[in-house]
Amino acid sequence: MQKKPIQILYLIVFLGVLSCDLRYEEKEKQKFNQYITVLGIAQDAGYPQINCDKECCKAYLNGKEEKKLISCIGLIDLQSQKKWLFDATPDINEQTQILKDQHVDNGNIIDGVFLTHAHIGHYTGLMNLGKEAMGANQIPVYAMPRMKTFLETNGPWSQLVGLNNIDLRSLKSDSTIRLNKALKVTPFLVPHRDEYSETVGYTIEGNNKSALFIPDIDKWEKWERNIIDEVKKVNYAFIDASFFRDGELKRDMSKIPHPFTTETTTLFENESMETKNKIYFIHFNHTNPTLKDKHHLKDSIQNLGFRFAKEGDNFEL
Repeated sequence: MQKKPIQILYLIVFLGVLSCDLRYEEKEKQKFNQYITVLGIAQDAGYPQINCDKECCKAYLNGKEEKKLISCIGLIDLQSQKKWLFDATPDINEQTQILKDQHVDNGNIIDGVFLTHAHIGHYTGLMNLGKEAMGANQIPVYAMPRMKTFLETNGPWSQLVGLNNIDLRSLKSDSTIRLNKALKVTPFLVPHRDEYSETVGYTIEGNNKSALFIPDIDKWEKWERNIIDEVKKVNYAFIDASFFRDGELKRDMSKIPHPFTTETTTLFENESMETKNKIYFIHFNHTNPTLKDKHHLKDSIQNLGFRFAKEGDNFEL
């Protein structure tokens, strides 16, 4: 009569050990030598957005949605114990802390920043490197020619240069920067509203896999390249999904052109599931319903094979 309780005890212990092993194996799967981590998914003004009393932002105020950090990815190399940011967002304080706490703590706030362009969500985080904040010392900031000149000749950014808080490093379109033996970064021009600087996307290459990062672009047809061909060349494509569809804003959306999510899915509708699976939408405006953690429109897009970038997700390179 006593054997049954003993057998149950052994079973409980066995299942507990098995559960620990599975959790350990799952954790180990995430330990890539080089990888991309998603640090933010929202459009330049973040979520919730300032002075928004629409239902989209009320969902946050009512506790139904969490805050979303501004679009940004981190590049991690565990072998060299280095980390880089792609764009310096207004949420840079939180994003660099995430890199330190969860990825690499090497004594540096960051080992380099790659800028895409001079719109507020993509470079203004640099202000936190200045003397009013951390007073950084020669943080490498990679920038295209117009972007570099803009930072050098306009305050307060020129103060960062003058005080050696940042060390501006020149980029050239389609010219590859080799960070080390394992990682390469290549900027490429994309059409956008270039009031203060040109706009670039990036190809990020590791030893095994590669990724596209295009958080901002006008319509795909304005680009001299074919986005379908570009997606097929890589393993992951983090691409602009600012707006879900036309009419989302009560303003002339032709003046703020972005590829609607619906336009992108239509463009790729005849492509293979393998190609669609490479696409991770990112850079969502607060009005875009697929910014939400759960939404039927998001489910419908995912059912077609497309994916959505999520803060905290890692992608092996």
